[in-house]
Amino acid sequence: MQLGFFDLDNRYAQLSKLNDPLEELNRIIDWNLFADLLAETTAKPRKSEAGRKPFDRVMLFKMLVLQRMNNLSDDRLEYQVRDRLSFMRFLGLGLAGVVPDAKTMWSFREELKENHLMDRLFARFDECLRELEVELKSGQIIDATFVSVPKQRNTREENKMIKEDAVPIEWGQNPHKLAQKDIDARWTKKNSESFYGYKDHVNMDRDTKLITTWEVTSAQIHDSQVLEEVLQSPEVGGADIYADSAYRSNAQEESLVTSKYTSQIHEKGARNHPLTEAQKSSNKEKSRVRARVEHVFGSMTNELGGITIRTIGYGRAKVQIGLLNLVYNIKRVATLIRKGYFSFDRVSAPEMA
Repeated sequence: MQLGFFDLDNRYAQLSKLNDPLEELNRIIDWNLFADLLAETTAKPRKSEAGRKPFDRVMLFKMLVLQRMNNLSDDRLEYQVRDRLSFMRFLGLGLAGVVPDAKTMWSFREELKENHLMDRLFARFDECLRELEVELKSGQIIDATFVSVPKQRNTREENKMIKEDAVPIEWGQNPHKLAQKDIDARWTKKNSESFYGYKDHVNMDRDTKLITTWEVTSAQIHDSQVLEEVLQSPEVGGADIYADSAYRSNAQEESLVTSKYTSQIHEKGARNHPLTEAQKSSNKEKSRVRARVEHVFGSMTNELGGITIRTIGYGRAKVQIGLLNLVYNIKRVATLIRKGYFSFDRVSAPEMA
């Protein structure tokens, strides 16, 4: 039986009564704030008016948001958009609307990668918040989390060459096989547990728990090597720097003092020089603040389908991990608005000079 207009309208009204979270997200976020950046992915000029018109880029971006929120493959994303009224309403699609297929979504992400847009999309949302006078300088909490990718079935010799940043000869001679191999992801161990993939290094504002900067590396890179890349100046992010003891060294402490930061990084003992009771007490106080970053990673795990991606290669991984961070921030802002934390109730595009 086909739904009529009034039947569909009634269904949407029922979804609203059930507090459809996607409807709230549309009410809080003006998605057109990303429009000019997304326009850089627009397909080549059409030679004629025949055939299907290109899909709206903002709608494609919103589909990526849905994909990340539900950890869907491209094929499952297409199915869910066709199947779920809440998804259709979120995207502005009617029952007869044309739904982008899996190939279209793959191509769109490739365009985001080729145009290096994820950093700029993330920065645009941050810019909009600051335009609304959101203060993100209550203190900088630095940490990193592993991002899992599909494991590669390589020989020992192949893995050895990858670690040496070389491509196995057989792969180089077979482009199709090479396309299925991730030569950027790495294995590493932490607390005797093995991980394969990448790392998401983040800087989080202490009070709002919003991510302010981020960087992506392969999994074996030590957290401390990326500290400078994610640090914001004291004037922008605040002077207090919180991080676990993996980030601490004498050279790093001197550098932070020179740059006008106040180090709240955990102290660590050394052989024959255990931590004093005062140092242990200090670390305990710092942990109460630093633990807030675990709330961020916990939210990604529980509310965004897990900290995993399905892509191959660093460039695609950066798009997916950047999207994970941005979607987390969007949902976090929606939560803060719902709780009355901010004086505004909608995030719109900043005014251009």
